[in-house]
Amino acid sequence: MNDLPHIEVRHLTTAYGDRIIMRDMNFTVARGSVTAIVGGSGCGKSTLLRHMVGLVEPREGEVLYDGESFTRADPARRNEMLRRFGVTYQQGALWSGMTLIENVSLPLEQYTKLPPKEVLRVAEMKLALVGLTGFEEYYPADISGGMKKRAGLARALALDPEVLFFDEPSAGLDPVSSRRLDELILRVCDSTGATVIIVTHELASIYAIAGQAVFLDSEKRTITAIGDPRQLRDNPPNENVRRFFSRA
Repeated sequence: MNDLPHIEVRHLTTAYGDRIIMRDMNFTVARGSVTAIVGGSGCGKSTLLRHMVGLVEPREGEVLYDGESFTRADPARRNEMLRRFGVTYQQGALWSGMTLIENVSLPLEQYTKLPPKEVLRVAEMKLALVGLTGFEEYYPADISGGMKKRAGLARALALDPEVLFFDEPSAGLDPVSSRRLDELILRVCDSTGATVIIVTHELASIYAIAGQAVFLDSEKRTITAIGDPRQLRDNPPNENVRRFFSRA
């Protein structure tokens, strides 16, 4: 049995120029789990996610997947590892000139050798998975913000990723749409077995879907708490954690 964590962040330091954002961050993520990266505005949550998917290089440290260093991998190997990731962004990041099915088909066309009919079949299946059957020929401008989030998720799922990354998925949504998106994320996790990393400051979402929270402390400039979010709320290890999890 493989006891390695699916993801390990090891001694990671993030910086902009000479300014250290977060230093010596260490945590692990179990396969098939949901981990929330949490903390106040400007603490570096999204920057950490960008390090984890290779968009930004860390000042120090590394990120490992199944015990293999992604940070230190050569470009060819890193590209292979990237094929196992699915990433969604705050605004969906859909191509405005493409229909929803064209958006979801794009990674299949670029990274697989599937024939066109099979690409369309898979894209339709991914849109159905997120509840967008019947909207295949709609353009992003024709649908609501919540639907754009779901379409972005369908595209992230196109290549059947092992790891899904969400950057503030509930941003801009009303409470009802946010709750529905949380429920959808959980259903997708259950059906695909993907490991999920979610950057968010929304307490309702954190409690609803995350089994682990990693707290980035902007005052200490490092991680000061890791654990079940409800336990961190009920037994906070420090005042900054208490303030974050006791917000109304």
